Amino acid sequence: MPSSLPAAVRNHLAALRMLLVLTVITGIAYPLVVTGIAQTAFSHQANGSLVHLNGHVVGSSLIGQNFNLMKNGKDTGKPDPKWFQPRPSAGGYDPLASGASNLGPNNADLVKTIKERRAAVAAFDGVNPKDVPVDAVTASGSGLDPDISKAYADEQVDRVARARGLDPAAVRKLVADNTHSRAVGFLGQDYVNVVNLNLDLAKAG
Repeated sequence: MPSSLPAAVRNHLAALRMLLVLTVITGIAYPLVVTGIAQTAFSHQANGSLVHLNGHVVGSSLIGQNFNLMKNGKDTGKPDPKWFQPRPSAGGYDPLASGASNLGPNNADLVKTIKERRAAVAAFDGVNPKDVPVDAVTASGSGLDPDISKAYADEQVDRVARARGLDPAAVRKLVADNTHSRAVGFLGQDYVNVVNLNLDLAKAG
């Protein structure tokens, strides 16, 4: 028996049914399945790789942060010698202001800034300016990089140990425990996640 509905109406109803079916599949079922798999198999990553100290969230291992001296609960903008310091950040480690300075290697302002940073880091860590690693004076492309080279971490060991009254060997072991090898064995260099390293340092007292 032929349908009493016009062809145009039947086509619209078919399209509406298809819309509802695809909405349920792609808008409800698929997100629930993916979220379920993520929470089951990759819960730490799916939830932002948050790090906790004494039951409180203190950061994310995916995003660097400043470890500055605090005065009356306010950030002084000056690095705290008791903590390992991250590399510079053009955006101040603000996740809403990710990005680099966009200054080229021959830019006079960048050259001046790097010289100033090198002198400041050398004085802060008590080393020769020529021994300061490159990543200690240059920001990452994202401005949020939580990693530093092992060389920069090693440079800071004596200063952190002295400020905390700890045995340098114990602090050096924390660095070694948080050192990751270069990607696939040959890309980049050995690196240390500053957020995780400082978290272990806090737990060690």
